[in-house]
Amino acid sequence: MLNAGYPMLNRRHFLKHLAGYSAMAVAGSQFVQGLVSAAPKLKKNNKSLIILWMSGGPPTIDIWDLKPGQATGGDFKPIKTTVPGVEISEYMPEVAKQMKHLAIVRSLSTTEGDHNRGRVLMHTGRVPNPIVSYPSLGSLTSFQLTPKDLVLPGFISIGAPADGPGFLGMNYAPFTVRNPGQPPENIRPPMDMADDKGRVYRRERLFYGVEDNFVDSIDRLGGHGKKKHADAATAHRDIYHKAFSLVASKEGDVFNVNKENRKTLDAYGAIRSNFGKGCLLARRLVEAGVTAVEVDLGGWDLHQNCQAACKNKLPELDKAMGALVDDLVRRGHWKNTVLVWMGEFGRTPRINQNAGRDHWPRCWSVVVGGGAIKGGQVIGATDTDGTGIKDEPHTVGDLFATVFKGLGIEPTQQIRDNLGRPLTIAPEHSEAIKGLV
Repeated sequence: MLNAGYPMLNRRHFLKHLAGYSAMAVAGSQFVQGLVSAAPKLKKNNKSLIILWMSGGPPTIDIWDLKPGQATGGDFKPIKTTVPGVEISEYMPEVAKQMKHLAIVRSLSTTEGDHNRGRVLMHTGRVPNPIVSYPSLGSLTSFQLTPKDLVLPGFISIGAPADGPGFLGMNYAPFTVRNPGQPPENIRPPMDMADDKGRVYRRERLFYGVEDNFVDSIDRLGGHGKKKHADAATAHRDIYHKAFSLVASKEGDVFNVNKENRKTLDAYGAIRSNFGKGCLLARRLVEAGVTAVEVDLGGWDLHQNCQAACKNKLPELDKAMGALVDDLVRRGHWKNTVLVWMGEFGRTPRINQNAGRDHWPRCWSVVVGGGAIKGGQVIGATDTDGTGIKDEPHTVGDLFATVFKGLGIEPTQQIRDNLGRPLTIAPEHSEAIKGLV
């Protein structure tokens, strides 16, 4: 605890201090709370990660690994892609055109069939642990690559909150844009300051005078908790520094996807689809220097009428994902941007009595591409009816190692968890998938 006898630094004052000066940053504080970038190294060659997260567990047997003619295959037909011999769902024609840039891993095997546990596993590479809160893939990437001077947050989630930073701390938490069709309200100055940047700067100078004195006061404290409180106070100051910087800068314009022309909006399906808007925003964000972006497309928990639902959902996924890959390639960002498509798990090859598919982590597909990852191929295979892995089984750890390698990050790099123990950023005993990087 803070020393209650120290002038002006009792617990009540500390809370009043945070609450009182929070009001001074109004808009920007909410935007970047917990998101100040303090990565240990500068971003390497503008590398970025985009995660397309299929919340609910997508039926990959109906998308990437069809089984036509089998009882497990359903009614969907495969179509050819730009890669000879590689076929995907008939409802994914735009992605089929981009298949030369992508790789399908059809032999992923995981261990968690529960939504929450599967989500944690696929975001962190590790099974949930009551003692250690592991950082997500986006937070790890931001920690490794985000430069200190980036005004925008290093990790942004679109459509729904992404998994958090775990023991890395709130400096690497994702900022969530729930409605990608509108710029976040929190990055705008208060109405009475909208046309007066001078007032923003004056508030900033006043705020820092108070904050610096506060941090210096904590530094003079003794006791075991000194470093902890000093770190928290410094992080608080840095968070608001990013807030003021963003409110007073032009970087907030990146969120306005409506500035894109009609042709681009239509290519992504962004006129009607929030996922399309999210993918377009993801492209704009990585162009602006954001390190990690996660775009959520929910609604995949298809225990009933699975294929009927896919007929409606897949065109939305196809248009946005296909346009995103095409855009990144054409604009010269594909070589520096790694994309990964995944969810909590796959769904059962067997179609249940409700025409649905249930949870199935035993064997399913993910898609990767970009950066140093070699596209235009399929890794691994399931057996004839999709109930087991035939060739090249891979773990989520292997997937993480591949993504890190694709970004130019060594998967064996170590960080320390909240108990002070060394931990590799990709799970131990995992290896980048051969042939992909």
